[in-house]
This record gives sequence, C-alpha cells and structure tokens, in this order.
Amino acid sequence: MGEFRMPSLGADMEAGTLVEWLKAPGDRVARGDIVAVVETQKGAIEIEVFEDGLLERTLVGTGTKVPVGTPLAVIRAPGEAAAPTPTPEPVATQEPEPEAPAPEPMPRPEPAAPPPASGERLRITPLARRLAEKKGLDEARLRAIAGTGPEGAITLRDLEAPGEAPAEPAAPMTEMRAAIAAAMARSKREIPHYYLAQQVDLTPASAFLAAANADRAPEDRILMGALFLHAVTRAARDYPEFNGHFTDGAFHPSAEIHAAMAVALRGGGLVAPAILDAGACDLASLMARMRDTLGRARTGRFRARELSEATITVTSLGERGVDTLYGVIQPPQVAIVGFGTPAERPVVRDGTIAAAMTTTVTLAADHRVSDGHRGALFLRAIDRNLQEPEAP
Repeated sequence: MGEFRMPSLGADMEAGTLVEWLKAPGDRVARGDIVAVVETQKGAIEIEVFEDGLLERTLVGTGTKVPVGTPLAVIRAPGEAAAPTPTPEPVATQEPEPEAPAPEPMPRPEPAAPPPASGERLRITPLARRLAEKKGLDEARLRAIAGTGPEGAITLRDLEAPGEAPAEPAAPMTEMRAAIAAAMARSKREIPHYYLAQQVDLTPASAFLAAANADRAPEDRILMGALFLHAVTRAARDYPEFNGHFTDGAFHPSAEIHAAMAVALRGGGLVAPAILDAGACDLASLMARMRDTLGRARTGRFRARELSEATITVTSLGERGVDTLYGVIQPPQVAIVGFGTPAERPVVRDGTIAAAMTTTVTLAADHRVSDGHRGALFLRAIDRNLQEPEAP
C-alpha cells in the first residue's frame, strides 16, 4: 500500500484545502492521473498521482485544510492484496450492574419534514458550488447536470462550458501577497544572489518571426516570448549549473529543463508555472504549451507539477516599457533570467550607428552554485541562440 500525500507546490506553501476528489475509492489510477483539486493562495491546483494502482480509500474529506506531507489517500499497487478490514477488539465482560430506576419518558420528537420533491441530496463539490452561485444556477438546473465526480458529484469541470475560462481563484489576494513576500524574503535571506546584464540584438529573431508567421493563423503565431524561452532552455543544456535545485546543502542539477514563466495575475499577484520538459520542445509545440499554461494560470487553474518541479525561471514584463528587469530567485531554484521590453535602440555596426531592435537580458544566479564567469558565458549562449532562432 502506498500513501498519496499533499505535495509541496512551492517554497511558499505550507498547507492547502482539499476541495474536490476527482476519483473515488475503488477507481483505478495511473501515473499522471489527476485525482484531486487543492485550493491554495495561488488558485485551484490539480493534484496528480505518481504510481499505478487502485484508490483503496481516501483519508481527508473535502473542505479540510491540511499541511504539506499529510496523507490524503491510500493507493493499492497492481496485484497487491486489499488491506484487511480492522476487526474490533473484544470487549471484556463485566458483572451486570444493579438496574437503575427507569428514566422519565421523553416527549416524542415531531416527525421530520419530508425530503424535497427533487429527491436525493444534491452532490456537488465546494468549488463547483461557488461557481454555480456566481453563475446564478439554481438547484433545479444543477440537477440536470451529469456529475463526473465521485458518486456522481458535480465538479468544477462539469460547470465549465467548452472554451469557457475556469473559475477565478477563490483565495484572498492578501494571502497571495503574504505568500509571495515570505518566499522572496526567504530567497534574499538564504540565496547569495549575483546579477549580470547584456544587451542582445533581436534583428535576426524579428526577421525569423516575420517569416515563420507569414502563413500562420493569428492563434498559431509564434511570439517573441517563445523565442526567449527557447533560447534559455537551449543555453541551459550547455550550462547545467543554472538548471536544478539547491536542497539539503547541495546543488542537484536536473536532467530535464522545466522552465517556469512568471505570470502577473489580472487581480494582482504573481505565479510561475513551469512548462515541463521545455528543453525537448520545438518552437511550435513550445508556443502551444505556453498559451495553454498562461491561459490556465491567469484563471487560477494549475497542475501540481507545474508549481513544484520548475528548475529555472524566465521573467519578462512584455510591452510595459521596462528596459532592464532583475528577478529574484525562487527557492529551491538557482537562477532566473529576465528580458526587458524589446525596442529600437542605437547600435554600432561596422563603425556606423544604426537603429536595431534590442532587449536587455539579465541573470540573477546563486553564488553557491556558479560565479560571474560562468554566468557571463550563460548569457552569451542565450544571445547566440537568439541570433540563430531556427536552430533546434
């Protein structure tokens, strides 16, 4: 038997509230299946399992706030025998007590009111109920919906029409700000940051995008942000000391590159979900996964691994007009790369001054793992990759 536990979804998470079970006891599960939804300061997080088996039983009910590491369910491995049902301990017999005087008869309670005509109690998860209230759905309309949760419970997904944005995160934004503050305070307290910056010519990247997007529909076009992310993941292959986690007093490089993107939320606050194994993506698939991740992030819907397994972060303020952006490293990562707003600036070419599209690329890195020399080489590799955006 294996225990399925509340995962850590980032350095700033201590607990989460279980709001939905998407699998019921007796259901078979496979590695990667989403079995529950947990609500945190960052939004609604979909929790995956990491082993095949059968969901033997759940240990935590919906609406319960539980710390990281708390067992949520028991999963029986394939071929493993079911856990024996605990048998009650025998009760020791005792000599009969003398009979007590008969108590006064109690008044008979009034008969309970008959159940509503609609019949059985409506099964709906707390998160789905909140969305139903926001949409103004009454009980009659909810009963017409076929729930896909345990025992037919209506879940958040059952209320989301195709193409409709998921429910906004219910966590108060003040909690998110407190979580961000705690994580960044820890970062600056524990991580000896050093900072580097380099101006990069984006002329080849801009020309590549113009050609690549000429025959693409607007929804399929590749954006400059995808080129930035692609350039960073390619550089991280050659400089692995910037990709991984520093834990238990040592750096652990990651074979995969899980590149996180810092995303500003419309209501305020910041999250950084990762594109898992971004280093293995070509530009088109990377762009598609960016769109999917950004869309879910801005509506407060994530998957657990996207928040817990990021190995390096990329941040940009897009078209906000900021020339240089220095990030703060998200523990336990060891590096964050920032991109300033692309803009035309004067550059010197062949001894003459010309206008060119450029951006300032910055690196904040952990001095326990790397130094300025390697950091400079890492930035140079990002620059080189942006001069050859078509390279795999």
